[in-house]
Amino acid sequence: MPSRVIAVDGPAGSGKSTTAKAVAERLGLAHVESGALYRAVTLAGLDADAPMKGQQLVALARSLPIRMDLTEAGFVPEIAGVDVSREIRAERVTAHVSAVSAIAEVRDWVNQEVRTAVARHPHGAVLEGRDIGTVVFPDAVLKIFLSARPAERARRRLLQDGRPSDAESLRLEEAELERRDHLDSTRDVAPLRQAADAVPVDTSDRTFDEQVDYIVSLARKHFP
Repeated sequence: MPSRVIAVDGPAGSGKSTTAKAVAERLGLAHVESGALYRAVTLAGLDADAPMKGQQLVALARSLPIRMDLTEAGFVPEIAGVDVSREIRAERVTAHVSAVSAIAEVRDWVNQEVRTAVARHPHGAVLEGRDIGTVVFPDAVLKIFLSARPAERARRRLLQDGRPSDAESLRLEEAELERRDHLDSTRDVAPLRQAADAVPVDTSDRTFDEQVDYIVSLARKHFP
């Protein structure tokens, strides 16, 4: 494993992806989003009308193939050589990705793909997900657990997706995030939890630049 690996975990809507990407850019490290692979597997399964079962989904992922491709913009999820960065954010994918990511065979396949991607960057990487610091890279030098108040997470998710943020939309999105949190934290395989040695970072009242600056400062203390 590269010596400089930063694991950023946390629930949906806590700002993991944007924060991890910015931290990676500031430190000159690779950025790898494990969740993009779970979403790509989910999208492929839905498009192929395949059974949402472990061996079938893994076989489909290998045959297409699904992978993280390194481009000038960083790692992007591909299905059969096509960038699906936008397609994997569709609501139909979001509705099923928690169930797919709870499948042990799928998690094993994704974890191996993520480790392979990181191995291609010996200088280090910043990864985000829900079990990076507990399962994928338990020996990561720096582990961060991002969180935020549910209402703030719902507001950010609506803003990210370009959807209205009226009171009813916020209520529905907060309920959906609570559902995702419950599924992710109670699943039998690699449940969402904070690693014992992770640094908790509540981003509710921090600006984006403040949270990035804080994590970068922690990283510079850990890395030579």
